[in-house]
Amino acid sequence: MPRYKLTVEYDGRPFAGWQIQVNQLTVQGLLTSAIEALSGDKTLVQGAGRTDAGVHARGQVAHFDITSEKRPEEVRGALNFHLKPNPIAVPAVALAPPGFHARFSATARRYRYRILNRRSRPGIGAGLVWHVPVPLDERAMADAASVLVGTHDFNSFRSGSCQSKTSTKTLDVLSVHRDGEEIAIEVGARSFLHNQVRILVGTLQLVGRGQWRKADVEEALAARDRTRAGPTAPPVGLCLMEVVYGSDRVADLEESIDERWDRDASEAGRIEQQLGHALVAAMRDRAFHEIHPFDERT
Repeated sequence: MPRYKLTVEYDGRPFAGWQIQVNQLTVQGLLTSAIEALSGDKTLVQGAGRTDAGVHARGQVAHFDITSEKRPEEVRGALNFHLKPNPIAVPAVALAPPGFHARFSATARRYRYRILNRRSRPGIGAGLVWHVPVPLDERAMADAASVLVGTHDFNSFRSGSCQSKTSTKTLDVLSVHRDGEEIAIEVGARSFLHNQVRILVGTLQLVGRGQWRKADVEEALAARDRTRAGPTAPPVGLCLMEVVYGSDRVADLEESIDERWDRDASEAGRIEQQLGHALVAAMRDRAFHEIHPFDERT
Protein backbone atom coordinates (compact mmCIF):
# COMPACT_ATOMS: atom_id res chain seq x y z
CA MET A 1 0.00 0.00 0.00
CA PRO A 2 1.74 3.24 -1.11
CA ARG A 3 2.18 6.10 1.33
CA TYR A 4 2.22 9.69 0.10
CA LYS A 5 3.93 12.65 1.74
CA LEU A 6 2.24 16.02 1.28
CA THR A 7 3.24 19.61 1.85
CA VAL A 8 0.13 21.58 2.81
CA GLU A 9 -0.49 25.29 3.19
CA TYR A 10 -3.65 26.93 4.45
CA ASP A 11 -5.22 30.10 5.72
CA GLY A 12 -6.39 29.04 9.18
CA ARG A 13 -9.14 31.62 9.66
CA PRO A 14 -12.15 29.57 8.45
CA PHE A 15 -11.14 26.42 10.30
CA ALA A 16 -11.59 25.01 13.80
CA GLY A 17 -7.98 23.84 13.56
CA TRP A 18 -6.20 20.94 11.90
CA GLN A 19 -7.72 17.99 13.73
CA ILE A 20 -11.10 16.52 12.80
CA GLN A 21 -13.89 17.60 15.15
CA VAL A 22 -17.55 16.70 15.05
CA ASN A 23 -19.63 19.22 13.07
CA GLN A 24 -16.65 21.54 12.60
CA LEU A 25 -14.78 22.59 9.47
CA THR A 26 -11.16 21.39 9.81
CA VAL A 27 -8.14 21.01 7.56
CA GLN A 28 -7.74 17.31 8.34
CA GLY A 29 -11.41 16.69 7.62
CA LEU A 30 -11.32 18.41 4.22
CA LEU A 31 -8.08 16.67 3.20
CA THR A 32 -9.49 13.30 4.24
CA SER A 33 -12.61 13.92 2.13
CA ALA A 34 -10.46 14.98 -0.85
CA ILE A 35 -8.37 11.81 -0.58
CA GLU A 36 -11.54 9.69 -0.57
CA ALA A 37 -12.80 11.53 -3.65
CA LEU A 38 -9.47 10.81 -5.35
CA SER A 39 -9.05 7.15 -4.44
CA GLY A 40 -12.34 5.83 -3.08
CA ASP A 41 -10.46 4.74 0.04
CA LYS A 42 -11.60 5.66 3.52
CA THR A 43 -8.31 6.75 5.06
CA LEU A 44 -7.32 9.42 7.55
CA VAL A 45 -4.56 11.85 6.64
CA GLN A 46 -2.00 12.35 9.42
CA GLY A 47 -0.33 15.72 9.99
CA ALA A 48 2.95 16.73 11.58
CA GLY A 49 1.37 19.47 13.70
CA ARG A 50 -2.14 19.91 15.08
CA THR A 51 -2.53 23.64 14.57
CA ASP A 52 -5.30 25.37 16.51
CA ALA A 53 -8.23 27.36 15.15
CA GLY A 54 -7.07 30.40 13.21
CA VAL A 55 -3.42 29.29 12.94
CA HIS A 56 -1.99 29.21 9.42
CA ALA A 57 0.51 26.91 7.70
CA ARG A 58 2.91 27.25 4.81
CA GLY A 59 4.88 24.08 5.50
CA GLN A 60 2.57 21.59 7.18
CA VAL A 61 3.53 18.01 6.30
CA ALA A 62 1.07 15.15 6.15
CA HIS A 63 0.85 11.57 4.91
CA PHE A 64 -1.81 9.10 3.86
CA ASP A 65 -2.07 5.56 2.49
CA ILE A 66 -4.23 4.37 -0.42
CA THR A 67 -4.63 0.96 -2.00
CA SER A 68 -3.51 1.77 -5.56
CA GLU A 69 -0.38 3.68 -6.55
CA LYS A 70 -0.80 6.90 -8.51
CA ARG A 71 1.70 9.38 -9.89
CA PRO A 72 2.47 12.15 -7.35
CA GLU A 73 1.53 14.78 -9.94
CA GLU A 74 -1.86 13.15 -10.38
CA VAL A 75 -2.42 13.05 -6.63
CA ARG A 76 -1.45 16.71 -6.23
CA GLY A 77 -3.73 17.85 -9.03
CA ALA A 78 -6.70 15.83 -7.80
CA LEU A 79 -6.36 16.97 -4.19
CA ASN A 80 -6.14 20.62 -5.17
CA PHE A 81 -9.21 20.19 -7.38
CA HIS A 82 -11.30 18.55 -4.65
CA LEU A 83 -10.18 21.07 -2.01
CA LYS A 84 -11.64 24.02 -3.94
CA PRO A 85 -12.87 26.57 -2.95
CA ASN A 86 -11.43 26.17 0.54
CA PRO A 87 -8.24 28.09 1.41
CA ILE A 88 -6.07 24.95 1.41
CA ALA A 89 -3.42 24.10 -1.17
CA VAL A 90 -1.14 21.10 -1.67
CA PRO A 91 1.96 22.41 -3.48
CA ALA A 92 4.01 19.20 -3.26
CA VAL A 93 3.36 15.45 -3.20
CA ALA A 94 5.90 12.61 -3.14
CA LEU A 95 5.97 8.91 -2.41
CA ALA A 96 7.08 8.60 1.21
CA PRO A 97 10.17 6.58 2.14
CA PRO A 98 9.68 3.32 4.06
CA GLY A 99 8.66 3.86 7.68
CA PHE A 100 7.88 7.54 7.20
CA HIS A 101 5.32 9.12 9.54
CA ALA A 102 4.54 12.83 9.18
CA ARG A 103 4.27 13.34 12.93
CA PHE A 104 6.54 10.81 14.58
CA SER A 105 9.41 11.02 12.06
CA ALA A 106 9.67 14.79 12.50
CA THR A 107 12.70 16.05 14.42
CA ALA A 108 11.72 19.73 14.50
CA ARG A 109 8.97 22.18 13.69
CA ARG A 110 9.47 25.84 12.88
CA TYR A 111 6.82 28.47 13.50
CA ARG A 112 6.81 32.16 12.71
CA TYR A 113 4.71 34.74 14.52
CA ARG A 114 4.18 38.05 12.70
CA ILE A 115 3.44 41.31 14.50
CA LEU A 116 2.49 44.45 12.58
CA ASN A 117 3.91 47.18 14.78
CA ARG A 118 2.44 50.50 13.66
CA ARG A 119 -0.47 52.74 14.63
CA SER A 120 -2.57 52.02 11.55
CA ARG A 121 -4.38 48.69 11.33
CA PRO A 122 -3.48 46.39 8.41
CA GLY A 123 -5.24 46.80 5.11
CA ILE A 124 -3.53 44.05 3.12
CA GLY A 125 -2.78 40.96 5.18
CA ALA A 126 -5.41 41.50 7.86
CA GLY A 127 -5.87 38.21 9.68
CA LEU A 128 -2.30 37.12 8.98
CA VAL A 129 -0.61 39.41 11.52
CA TRP A 130 -1.22 40.58 15.06
CA HIS A 131 -1.64 44.34 15.02
CA VAL A 132 0.13 45.96 17.99
CA PRO A 133 -0.22 49.76 17.62
CA VAL A 134 2.17 50.80 20.42
CA PRO A 135 5.94 50.86 19.78
CA LEU A 136 7.79 47.63 20.58
CA ASP A 137 11.50 47.38 21.38
CA GLU A 138 12.51 44.30 19.38
CA ARG A 139 16.05 44.35 20.84
CA ALA A 140 14.71 44.04 24.37
CA MET A 141 12.40 41.27 23.17
CA ALA A 142 15.31 39.40 21.59
CA ASP A 143 17.40 39.75 24.72
CA ALA A 144 14.59 38.43 26.93
CA ALA A 145 13.98 35.56 24.51
CA SER A 146 17.49 34.25 25.15
CA VAL A 147 16.58 33.07 28.66
CA LEU A 148 13.90 30.78 27.22
CA VAL A 149 16.14 28.89 24.78
CA GLY A 150 17.18 25.42 25.91
CA THR A 151 15.56 22.71 28.02
CA HIS A 152 13.20 24.05 30.69
CA ASP A 153 9.99 23.31 32.51
CA PHE A 154 7.59 25.46 30.47
CA ASN A 155 4.57 24.95 32.70
CA SER A 156 4.09 28.73 32.84
CA PHE A 157 3.85 28.75 29.05
CA ARG A 158 1.12 26.23 28.33
CA SER A 159 -2.65 26.38 28.41
CA GLY A 160 -4.70 24.87 31.20
CA SER A 161 -6.15 22.39 28.70
CA CYS A 162 -2.74 21.06 27.61
CA GLN A 163 -2.78 17.25 27.54
CA SER A 164 0.97 16.69 27.65
CA LYS A 165 2.11 14.58 30.60
CA THR A 166 5.27 16.65 30.97
CA SER A 167 5.85 20.39 30.65
CA THR A 168 9.58 20.00 30.04
CA LYS A 169 10.52 20.93 26.47
CA THR A 170 13.65 21.89 24.58
CA LEU A 171 13.37 25.17 22.69
CA ASP A 172 16.05 25.14 20.00
CA VAL A 173 15.39 28.55 18.46
CA LEU A 174 13.62 31.68 19.70
CA SER A 175 14.66 34.77 17.78
CA VAL A 176 13.17 38.21 17.10
CA HIS A 177 13.69 40.17 13.87
CA ARG A 178 12.32 43.50 12.68
CA ASP A 179 11.80 44.38 9.03
CA GLY A 180 10.37 47.87 8.91
CA GLU A 181 6.95 47.86 10.55
CA GLU A 182 6.86 44.09 10.98
CA ILE A 183 8.39 42.03 13.79
CA ALA A 184 8.78 38.30 13.22
CA ILE A 185 9.40 35.85 16.03
CA GLU A 186 10.91 32.53 14.92
CA VAL A 187 10.37 29.53 17.17
CA GLY A 188 11.83 26.07 16.62
CA ALA A 189 11.64 22.84 18.62
CA ARG A 190 10.88 19.17 18.20
CA SER A 191 7.46 19.61 19.79
CA PHE A 192 5.46 22.19 21.69
CA LEU A 193 2.99 22.42 24.51
CA HIS A 194 -0.53 23.59 23.77
CA ASN A 195 -0.46 27.36 23.10
CA GLN A 196 3.24 27.49 24.04
CA VAL A 197 4.31 29.60 21.07
CA ARG A 198 1.46 32.09 21.49
CA ILE A 199 2.15 32.49 25.23
CA LEU A 200 5.85 33.03 24.52
CA VAL A 201 4.92 35.75 22.04
CA GLY A 202 2.42 37.33 24.43
CA THR A 203 5.10 37.43 27.12
CA LEU A 204 7.79 38.91 24.86
CA GLN A 205 5.48 41.67 23.65
CA LEU A 206 5.16 42.81 27.28
CA VAL A 207 8.93 43.23 27.26
CA GLY A 208 8.70 45.09 23.96
CA ARG A 209 6.15 47.49 25.48
CA GLY A 210 8.48 48.18 28.41
CA GLN A 211 6.02 46.70 30.92
CA TRP A 212 8.28 43.72 31.67
CA ARG A 213 12.02 43.26 31.98
CA LYS A 214 14.20 40.29 31.12
CA ALA A 215 14.23 39.41 34.82
CA ASP A 216 10.42 39.18 34.81
CA VAL A 217 10.59 36.58 32.05
CA GLU A 218 13.14 34.60 34.05
CA GLU A 219 10.87 34.74 37.10
CA ALA A 220 7.85 33.61 35.07
CA LEU A 221 9.78 30.63 33.74
CA ALA A 222 11.02 29.66 37.21
CA ALA A 223 7.52 29.96 38.72
CA ARG A 224 6.12 27.08 36.61
CA ASP A 225 2.71 28.74 36.99
CA ARG A 226 0.58 29.81 34.01
CA THR A 227 -0.69 32.89 35.85
CA ARG A 228 2.87 34.25 36.09
CA ALA A 229 3.50 34.43 32.33
CA GLY A 230 2.11 36.88 29.79
CA PRO A 231 -1.13 36.66 27.82
CA THR A 232 -1.79 34.25 24.96
CA ALA A 233 -1.23 36.09 21.69
CA PRO A 234 -4.06 35.74 19.14
CA PRO A 235 -3.82 32.92 16.59
CA VAL A 236 -3.90 35.15 13.51
CA GLY A 237 -0.17 35.94 13.50
CA LEU A 238 1.03 32.35 13.85
CA CYS A 239 2.11 30.17 10.94
CA LEU A 240 3.69 26.70 10.77
CA MET A 241 6.55 27.38 8.35
CA GLU A 242 8.19 23.99 8.01
CA VAL A 243 8.74 20.55 9.48
CA VAL A 244 12.28 19.14 9.63
CA TYR A 245 13.11 15.47 9.12
CA GLY A 246 16.67 14.53 10.07
CA SER A 247 19.01 14.11 13.01
CA ASP A 248 20.58 17.56 13.49
CA ARG A 249 17.44 19.59 14.14
CA VAL A 250 19.20 22.62 15.70
CA ALA A 251 21.56 23.10 12.78
CA ASP A 252 18.75 22.52 10.28
CA LEU A 253 16.52 25.10 11.96
CA GLU A 254 19.21 27.74 12.31
CA GLU A 255 20.37 27.30 8.71
CA SER A 256 16.78 27.38 7.51
CA ILE A 257 15.99 30.63 9.33
CA ASP A 258 19.18 32.36 8.16
CA GLU A 259 18.82 31.31 4.51
CA ARG A 260 15.08 31.73 4.16
CA TRP A 261 14.37 34.91 6.11
CA ASP A 262 14.63 37.30 3.15
CA ARG A 263 12.76 34.99 0.81
CA ASP A 264 9.96 34.33 3.30
CA ALA A 265 9.57 38.03 4.11
CA SER A 266 9.08 38.84 0.43
CA GLU A 267 6.43 36.13 0.12
CA ALA A 268 4.58 36.93 3.34
CA GLY A 269 1.34 37.80 1.55
CA ARG A 270 1.34 34.75 -0.73
CA ILE A 271 -1.38 32.87 1.13
CA GLU A 272 -3.57 35.97 1.21
CA GLN A 273 -3.20 36.46 -2.54
CA GLN A 274 -3.67 32.86 -3.67
CA LEU A 275 -6.33 31.46 -1.40
CA GLY A 276 -9.97 32.39 -1.00
CA HIS A 277 -12.10 32.30 2.10
CA ALA A 278 -15.25 30.45 1.04
CA LEU A 279 -16.57 27.68 3.28
CA VAL A 280 -18.01 24.33 2.21
CA ALA A 281 -21.57 23.52 3.17
CA ALA A 282 -20.89 20.29 5.04
CA MET A 283 -18.24 17.86 6.25
CA ARG A 284 -18.30 14.31 7.48
CA ASP A 285 -19.25 13.67 11.07
CA ARG A 286 -16.20 11.74 12.09
CA ALA A 287 -14.18 11.55 15.27
CA PHE A 288 -10.54 10.62 15.59
CA HIS A 289 -8.97 9.31 18.79
CA GLU A 290 -5.28 8.69 19.21
CA ILE A 291 -2.91 8.39 22.15
CA HIS A 292 -0.41 11.30 21.91
CA PRO A 293 2.92 11.04 23.73
CA PHE A 294 3.37 14.79 23.33
CA ASP A 295 1.13 17.72 22.48
CA GLU A 296 2.50 19.80 19.61
CA ARG A 297 -0.57 21.99 19.24
CA THR A 298 0.21 25.70 19.30
